[in-house]
Amino acid sequence: MNCEVCQLKELEVEHFEIGEVLRCILHTILFHRALGLVRPKDIDLELFEITYVQCGDVELEKKIDEKIEQFISWVEKHPNKKSQICLSFYEVKNKQPSWWTNKIERLYWEQWYINLNVAQHTKAHSSKSHHSKLVVDPGESAVEERSVRRAALEASLREVMFQIIKFANEKKDHVPPIPNREGIVSFPYEITIPSSSDSAFGMDMIKKMLQTGHPTMLS
Repeated sequence: MNCEVCQLKELEVEHFEIGEVLRCILHTILFHRALGLVRPKDIDLELFEITYVQCGDVELEKKIDEKIEQFISWVEKHPNKKSQICLSFYEVKNKQPSWWTNKIERLYWEQWYINLNVAQHTKAHSSKSHHSKLVVDPGESAVEERSVRRAALEASLREVMFQIIKFANEKKDHVPPIPNREGIVSFPYEITIPSSSDSAFGMDMIKKMLQTGHPTMLS
C-alpha cells in the first residue's frame, strides 16, 4: 500500500499561539477526511481572523486537546527547537502471529506533517546596558512588530489550510474502501508528537509504524 505524505508549510509561532494553531490544523485535516456522518461546527479563532470547521464530536475534540497539551509540555522542555507533529491514517489488517508481532498490523495510507518553529518570547530592549545613552521605548515598536508578525502568521496559516484542502481534494485514489463501521470517520488515526529526546522523533515514528495493538478510532 502506498502512503501519501503531505508536508505542511512551516509556521513560526509563539508559545501562546500553539494551541489555536494546532487545533485549527488538526481539525481541518480530520474534517476533510471525515467520511462518516458529521455535525459541522464553525469555530472562530480568537487570535486570528480565521474560521475553521470541526466535526462536532466531543471525544475527538478531547483527544486532540490532550495531544496538544502533551506537545506544549514537550516544547517547554525543549526550547529553541523546530518541531513536527504527524497525523497518520491507517488500515488495520489481521496478520499471522509470530515471535515479534501479534495479529494486528497497521498499514499507513496517509500522513500529514505539521511543522512548527516555536519562537521564544522576545524581551524588551535591555535597559541594563550602561554603554548606550539612548533610551528605547519598547512599547510602540514592540506592538507594531508583534502586529506585523501576527499578520504574517495569519497569512501563513491560511496558506496551510488551503494546502490541506487542495491535498485532500486532489489525493483520493489512495484512500482505502470504507469499512463497515460507525462513527464520523471510518478509519483509525494517530497523532505523533516528538519524543522526550530530541533525536528520537524519527525512531519514535518507526516504532509507531511497527506498533501493533488496538487502534484509536475516530468515532
